[in-house]
Amino acid sequence: MGIEFFLGIVILLGCFTVFNLVVGVSNDAANFLNSSIGSRVAPRHIIMIIASLGILAGVTFSGGMMEVARKGIFHPHLFTMPELTFIFLAVILTNILLLDLFNTYGLPTSTTVSIVFELLGAAVAASVIKILNAGNDISTVIDYINTSKAAAIIFGILFSVAVAFICGTIAQFLSRLLFTFDYMKRIRRYGAIWGSIALSMITYFILVKGAKGSSIISPENAQWIISHTFQIFIIIIPILALILQVLLMMKINIFKPIVLMGTFALAMAFAANDLVNFIGVPMAGFHAYQAATSSDAPLTVTMDALGKKVPTETYLLLVAGFVMVVTLWISRKARTVTETEISLGQQDEGEERFDSSFMSRFIVTSIRSFFDVIEKYTPGRIQSWFTNRFSPQNYDTETDQENRPKFDLLRASVNLMVASAVISYATSQKLPLSTTYVTFMVAMGASFADRAWGRESAVYRVTGMLTVIGGWFTTALLAFTISACFTVIIFYGEAIGIFALLIIGALIIRKNRKVHIKRRESLAGDDIFNLKKVTDLSDTIYTTFEHMSHLIRILRDSLDKALEGLFLQNKHILGEEKNKSNKLQRWSKIITANIFKAMRLMQKEDMQVSYKYGQTIRRLQKLVDGHRDIVMRSHDHINNHHKGLLDVQVEELRQVKAILIDILSEVELIISRRQLEKTDKIEAKAKELRQLAQRFHEVQLERIRNGESKTRLNILYYSIIGNAMMLTKQNLKLLEIYNESFGQVDQLTEFDLD
Repeated sequence: MGIEFFLGIVILLGCFTVFNLVVGVSNDAANFLNSSIGSRVAPRHIIMIIASLGILAGVTFSGGMMEVARKGIFHPHLFTMPELTFIFLAVILTNILLLDLFNTYGLPTSTTVSIVFELLGAAVAASVIKILNAGNDISTVIDYINTSKAAAIIFGILFSVAVAFICGTIAQFLSRLLFTFDYMKRIRRYGAIWGSIALSMITYFILVKGAKGSSIISPENAQWIISHTFQIFIIIIPILALILQVLLMMKINIFKPIVLMGTFALAMAFAANDLVNFIGVPMAGFHAYQAATSSDAPLTVTMDALGKKVPTETYLLLVAGFVMVVTLWISRKARTVTETEISLGQQDEGEERFDSSFMSRFIVTSIRSFFDVIEKYTPGRIQSWFTNRFSPQNYDTETDQENRPKFDLLRASVNLMVASAVISYATSQKLPLSTTYVTFMVAMGASFADRAWGRESAVYRVTGMLTVIGGWFTTALLAFTISACFTVIIFYGEAIGIFALLIIGALIIRKNRKVHIKRRESLAGDDIFNLKKVTDLSDTIYTTFEHMSHLIRILRDSLDKALEGLFLQNKHILGEEKNKSNKLQRWSKIITANIFKAMRLMQKEDMQVSYKYGQTIRRLQKLVDGHRDIVMRSHDHINNHHKGLLDVQVEELRQVKAILIDILSEVELIISRRQLEKTDKIEAKAKELRQLAQRFHEVQLERIRNGESKTRLNILYYSIIGNAMMLTKQNLKLLEIYNESFGQVDQLTEFDLD
């Protein structure tokens, strides 16, 4: 291999930098966007503009951080340029694939942890190869790794997780205790002082992050800022308090500038701290190539030059910043990760993205038991006082669900203030941490203190938090393992190995894209099944049945496909429809919640609507249960490789299916067209189905007598027919409720059903 081959690898690293920036920003965007977007502090485009400005400001402060990729994890003087370029190529390939995987499933992870463990895994693999080729003792591998630096980074990151959660919990508890949920009434008393403290922390955070590693601020000025913390706070707190008091006198909500400034600060910190995770490796590869080509033996000279401080080209940082800004605006996966983090901290009960788990139930039970003991020994008067301070009843309940924020501006301010304080303190003390871990855990701690994790949602939110934290450990393990494997493949496969990895990587990214599209389409269904406004009774009741018609259509299509999959013994089709059963169950719960909202509105307006309207809940549950029973039985039968249905049974069940699908289609059309119709036609089809079932029962009995149909086939056959008849009955009952409900609503409200 000549020097031209390694020039090609350096060019390849440069090309991959763009992809690395895209996947990195898509994941890290949740860090600085979740508070502002979750609280709806401003229109989304304003939030994005402020975050974009923060990114562009932060990239110019990233110079010093680039040293991590060059010498933070391994000792470069023990490697040659070819060995380092192989290491860097393995690292960047791993990083792109790993972050894209987490983005696909909307899980925030740490780009710092990923790059550290990728460098560690690749360096260990390369060191082992060198040692084995030289015939030395494998124990000397520790000489190649900067163990003290790597251990400090890992410990600091893990320690920051606990600290961030505790600080977020305490700060939010005290802030809510002071302001309550009706904070606008108390903001004039304490707002200026509280806000000046919050803004001073954010301002100091900007100064510290700007000073550290800046290519603009001199080292002397940077050190002066860090060493004069107390004096800085003494000066800026009263000034900010005065400014905020003036804003309050002008009837301006001071939490808004706090949140917007905090968003700018965290975006800047992200760019300053995490840019190394995206472009540090390619730039280190470029610098290694430069150092090698300037020597007489470019392929064998050791990379002592990388151990020295290398200036970072500012124009390259700005180019990277613009790529990050464009990604922030157009990346759909960035929105997916942000939505996950916001959903875990939303104040109200809502559609949960995670199911309960044994561990989450155990944690919730333990915490509840702990607080039960405290409550037992706390005087009732004190309990009542705390309950009133933390009651969200005065929260803006008149805002409709579409425009209502996931949490209020007070919590958003606490999230940003505490995250800024923790990160700036660690930076000033030269303690390594992950901005992702800190911002996420602060948000989770604030949600916990704010009682956002109520009895109806706690187990799901804890599961979500554990899933994200578990993903962090998975990140470290996968990063180390995959990067080490890629390094081995590149070392021994060289050009062929690199080409093979590129093909595999492209296929994985393509598959991840398809998975992400399917997940987005699945979540889009939740937007359909979402009662956004509950101010008009007649429209509210109609929306319930409109959602019901959507559900019947999806249920009908699923049953049609599932039964065909059973007849054809197609496990793949049945597997897809089995997955839909959970989705249908989730949507049925949303419709049920909407029904309760409508019933509360009826009570509020003192209006009487058919009592049968409430019975839609029972009919709805029977519909989805019947669907699930058919699909699960069919899937289990084929998945366990049992004998397929007899040809004559398939023919009979096709007739049953045809009538059932017709009935479901008729009911869906009646409801979706907002028509009040008689059910004679559907009742005739139901009668036909009952007669058909009776006739098939008689011929099935004969097959049972002569042993032609075995037990499992008998159970499957009768369950399908029985569920078909049950689904038909529920649809008839549903139409009866629909006609009676709207007939009465029409009389009360003159609601136009045509």
